[in-house]
Amino acid sequence: MMRRRGWRAPGSGRLVQLAPAAWLALFFLVPFVLTLRISLSAPATAQPPYRPVIDWSEGLSGVLAAVRELEAGNYLTLLEDPLYASALFTSLGYAAAATALLLLAGYPVALALARQPAGRREALLLLVMLPFWTSFLIRVYAWIGILKPEGLLNAALQGLGLADAPLQIMNTGWAVMIGLVYSYLPFMVLPLYATLSKLDASLLEAAQDLGATPLRAFWSVTLPLSAPGVAAGALLCFIPMMGEFVIPDLLGGSDTLMIGRTLWSEFFSNRDWPLASAIAVALLVILLAPIIVWRRLEERVEGRS
Repeated sequence: MMRRRGWRAPGSGRLVQLAPAAWLALFFLVPFVLTLRISLSAPATAQPPYRPVIDWSEGLSGVLAAVRELEAGNYLTLLEDPLYASALFTSLGYAAAATALLLLAGYPVALALARQPAGRREALLLLVMLPFWTSFLIRVYAWIGILKPEGLLNAALQGLGLADAPLQIMNTGWAVMIGLVYSYLPFMVLPLYATLSKLDASLLEAAQDLGATPLRAFWSVTLPLSAPGVAAGALLCFIPMMGEFVIPDLLGGSDTLMIGRTLWSEFFSNRDWPLASAIAVALLVILLAPIIVWRRLEERVEGRS
């Protein structure tokens, strides 16, 4: 006997709901708990370089003994040492400024893509995603060849007579900003395009019929309706840029102190895993704030609609 069309196994709906939860628990919650536990430990000259290590052979008593040895001194160090606060605020400044520049550069690109004929959009989207076909590290190294004193940019400026001497861009904050904006531009354009391509064109026509200029129609109709794409693109760029390590290390030089480089130094140079884990946990807690704000805004928008 053939099964009826639309039949599904009992409990399959709950299985589909549990799959994302299991994925998050395995790849987010478990690593976070391990990192949190290391952050509450003390550094040690051993392998791994921290203590306490739970002795599972002693059962529950061994676990309780390890828990009693946990300490929060690493978090106090983050609050007392100005080095970590400086690295955090520097990262916040770079990430916020780069996100603003990405929005200014990415919004017109996404809007232009959304207003292209359907047959041309695929080719233009391919051009936006083309940088992903090359290694991220190789692309950052390419900017070294462009920005260094004897690089392509200075050669072009001097050849055009726009500069008498090579400009010192490498190992400065400007080089870091250029690297961040270039590397994360697709992450801003794609969410914006996904939102703008779904907008109803008749709304703009109605606004113009009511006497609105194209600029007024943009501010009153297009921009408010694209707010979810703006928020998604801003989060997709801001969060990874906060912990960025490769770009400030290669383009910013030793004077560019960002939280990602500080985290790397504590892990691999100082081998202070507990302090590095405390930095990672604190960074995660800080980055949860914009995500919570975004979710609240989404809930308000859904409630109004």
